[in-house]
Amino acid sequence: MLPVSCMPICALMMGLGYCMCPEAMQGGEITGVVACIGYFLIRAGSALIDHIAWLFAIGVGIGMSEDNNGTGALAALVSWLMIITLLNVDTITTLMPGLEENSSQLLAFSKIDNPFIGILSGIIGSTCYNRFHNTKLPNWLSFFSGKRCVAIVAGVCSVGVSFILLLVWPLVFSALTTLGHGIEGLGAAGAGIYAFLNRLLIPFGLHHALNNVFWFDTIGLGDLTHFWAGETSADVSWSLGMYMSGFFPCMMFGVPAACLAVTKSAKPEKRKAVMGIMLSSALCSFVCGVTEPFEFAFMFLAPELYLVYALLYGLITYITVITGFRAGFSFSGGITDLIFSSSLPAASKTWLIIPLGALAFVLFYVVFRLMIVKCNLRTPGRYDDENEMLPGIDLSGSKKAESQESKTQTTKSHKSKSDSSKEKYALMAETILRGLGGAQNLKTIDNCITRLRLELNDMDLVDESVIRSSGALAVVYPGKNSLQVVIGTRVQFVADEIKALCKE
Repeated sequence: MLPVSCMPICALMMGLGYCMCPEAMQGGEITGVVACIGYFLIRAGSALIDHIAWLFAIGVGIGMSEDNNGTGALAALVSWLMIITLLNVDTITTLMPGLEENSSQLLAFSKIDNPFIGILSGIIGSTCYNRFHNTKLPNWLSFFSGKRCVAIVAGVCSVGVSFILLLVWPLVFSALTTLGHGIEGLGAAGAGIYAFLNRLLIPFGLHHALNNVFWFDTIGLGDLTHFWAGETSADVSWSLGMYMSGFFPCMMFGVPAACLAVTKSAKPEKRKAVMGIMLSSALCSFVCGVTEPFEFAFMFLAPELYLVYALLYGLITYITVITGFRAGFSFSGGITDLIFSSSLPAASKTWLIIPLGALAFVLFYVVFRLMIVKCNLRTPGRYDDENEMLPGIDLSGSKKAESQESKTQTTKSHKSKSDSSKEKYALMAETILRGLGGAQNLKTIDNCITRLRLELNDMDLVDESVIRSSGALAVVYPGKNSLQVVIGTRVQFVADEIKALCKE
């Protein structure tokens, strides 16, 4: 998520730029100080949107490297430059002149400069760093020992990967193209299907792969990149913004309504505690479009409700597209991105967010309330479990919880607010680490916007109940030795504390 976190500055600059310089989208001479400043901001923002693949390569390279070391980013950049140079059309047609007659393969290699390959380069760079940064070479080669050999190894690996991609990439590109254009051909219904699949894949973390097809210019779609480049539907083959617009009413109004339904459905004695996490989840979703704190609060407790939740996204997206509402995001579908995208050329009928939002609010609230109550679903605050926890709150009312609360209050009376916050994260990290089997059981520690991403030596040492007692929202098992702990938007502070504990 590191490269994605760079995108809000793009939204800020380009949104303000188009407001100050409408000539940039309407045509005409750009004159005057205000218009020139606006054009300057537009170009500054486009520096990111035009090079999103570079951001993915470097961001993944540093984000997946141990201790987020910058050497992994350098190795990723080396890998990226090698792959796109070896596989560009000029190189390929020189080595294999026969490809000039194959238009489909030429198209595939003309799109090699894309975020999908950027992510692959980032993985190569970070993997090479994690594996070889402590390598010791003979004395006569000692200059290239340690971190200095990482970029060299990444370059050699990239040559091999380029050879594999020479054979495989046209097939991968063809499959992605078929999927993308198949859904594109369905119009508004296709946008609804995409939104449904996007939500459905979130528990597995695979929604990013799907997003690359529709949001970024991997196969020629690029709803997000074309939208923020200042283009309109006349410049592309689809209604620009259709794969982003439906998320706004869902995230700004639908999720807060669902949060309200979960709170109303909780048992009276637990409602106040549930309200705490639901209110913060609703605000996260409305302001910046971060929905994971809400989704992970119920997706594993009531999977059937999560399926309906994904279907609601699809339905609202379909309705949004056919009404003509168009907005785009550089990060996610919150009010911040709506405000800054509303001045872009492809934006249309943004005032419809009010009726569309009202519709989303009613649908999400009614469906969630009816399903939770009628089907007696296990949403937060509705089941009797002496160990039931919500972030930072023990709903069981145990003496241990009271003791901990008393201890925390005493600590707060002697420390500043920032110190007590740090202690809260340290306590949470200590509990999570204990539930993971201790520092010796951790191989790698990483985090995205809301989750800890961990690699473990022995999964049998994991005690999920201890991890949840820290206030974690959920525990996810994406692989044999992989584990994710859903914390919320302040996950980085917890990750930093865990890393500090592991170094002691």
